[in-house]
Amino acid sequence: MSVVPKRTGILAAGNWIVDNVKVIDVWPSQDALAIIQEETHANGGSPFNVLIDLAKLGAKFPLQGAGIIGSDAAGDWILEACRQNHIDAGSLHRTEAAPTSYTDVMTVASTGRRTFFHQRGANALLEGSQIQLESSNAKIFHLGYLLLLDQLDAACPKFGTKAAELFYRASELGFITSVDVVSEESDRYRRIVFPVLPFVDLLFMNEFEAGQLIGKDIRSNNEIVPEILEFAAKTLIESGVRRWAVIHFPEGVLAVSSAGQKVFQGSFVLPPDKIRGATGAGDALTAGILFGYHNDLPMERCLLYGVCAAAACMQHPSASDGIVPLEKCLGLATEFDVRADLPEKR
Repeated sequence: MSVVPKRTGILAAGNWIVDNVKVIDVWPSQDALAIIQEETHANGGSPFNVLIDLAKLGAKFPLQGAGIIGSDAAGDWILEACRQNHIDAGSLHRTEAAPTSYTDVMTVASTGRRTFFHQRGANALLEGSQIQLESSNAKIFHLGYLLLLDQLDAACPKFGTKAAELFYRASELGFITSVDVVSEESDRYRRIVFPVLPFVDLLFMNEFEAGQLIGKDIRSNNEIVPEILEFAAKTLIESGVRRWAVIHFPEGVLAVSSAGQKVFQGSFVLPPDKIRGATGAGDALTAGILFGYHNDLPMERCLLYGVCAAAACMQHPSASDGIVPLEKCLGLATEFDVRADLPEKR
């Protein structure tokens, strides 16, 4: 009798992007001028960011990437970054049909707020059949970002979307499935996100994205409305999420389980001079949570890992250059104050 090997590691697929991060003095009005104070070229996109972050956090389990990049210098740069961080890039396909995707990220120096100008590039060509799930022995399959993967966002008669069909395949193969969503001002959320939820174990999104899904603003007067936040998380669970719906926002992160458990972890109160940018902070939080979840830790610990990784990320303008080994990230909890709980319900 053959022995089925134990699943281990994380396979991350989706958007592989080169971020051109530019720190500017102000966000200009139309036709006005802003001064670029600093610029870097860095990893971008959910799978790229999450895997790089996991490597920097010190993950001992295998890291695999899947997706499409161009046959260009940017694609070469991605492969070299994977090699340096011990990420298996064997499932990264190359194409002559489109350039490697890139994003110009404009970060305002005084606030860390970001604006993105995105070239979809090769990511728009990624199809589910190109993600070789059957050849992977990873424990977790993570995909990001829905709403930014043209072929996978496309309709599917049986499952609703091609992404839902992909997650069905992953579930049948025994993966723990995980998905992240991009922020977009559109009416596409319900059509593209809801079909995947019955095949997803872990759902990650921010408060804007969750609000788009439920058709309600989770913020009022720039403050989280706790009852609407909790309603959003419960709605996502009731719509099919099998284990945890995780909604993150600047004040912290809320996780609600299919068993009715609710866990909140406050974020760190970083002094303004420590915040260099929020690029990649959501992916850093996802990486920290997946790190703990892969190692079968309770969600309380997973969320702590997540906010620690996000706080480290925000101390550098790029998505991952601020990430340090996990123990050092955890040390931030003694350096900065932590928001203790959700705001009181109104």
